[in-house]
Amino acid sequence: MLDRSRPHGRSSGHLRPTAGDASTAHYWLMRRDLGPTLDDPGWPAAVRPVEFTAQNAPLVHQLLVLGREHGGGRVADYPAWLDAFETDPECDRALCFVLEDAQGVVAVAQCWTSAFIRNLVVHPRARNQGLGLTLLDQVFEAFRQRGEGHVDLKVMESNLGARRLYERAGMQYIQRHELEPR
Repeated sequence: MLDRSRPHGRSSGHLRPTAGDASTAHYWLMRRDLGPTLDDPGWPAAVRPVEFTAQNAPLVHQLLVLGREHGGGRVADYPAWLDAFETDPECDRALCFVLEDAQGVVAVAQCWTSAFIRNLVVHPRARNQGLGLTLLDQVFEAFRQRGEGHVDLKVMESNLGARRLYERAGMQYIQRHELEPR
């Protein structure tokens, strides 16, 4: 039986997994409420935000696939993924945030128009430099400017590094879900 709505923890206002919660069979819906203008993200000197383009799309997709292998989630094969930007109303090229360094695409956050972060990946060579948090700040500001009240995402319960990042970004645990069998 699928568990789609059971709050986890003491009360819906104070949801938080315990230290031992790292199930590979569950994920969390997390949310960040958006208030007034946020601080402008400061980029490390060697990293710069770039537009998502046809030229960097293959590298963006490669990084998303790498992230799936390490953190879970789903990424369609390249032709279907790229086609979604033309055919899926949830996909908008302006909501695919890309960071590059001297070696190429180093981080990406692909979001849906419904104020949902579909995928966020930082290349292993660039982890622990604050890029994930800075990229999240960019995403939050973009959705705030679009008039959204909050941004959501799903994170595997077992992905402890991602959970810590999202907690540092001010995201709150909303609901625990059981994975649907594939």
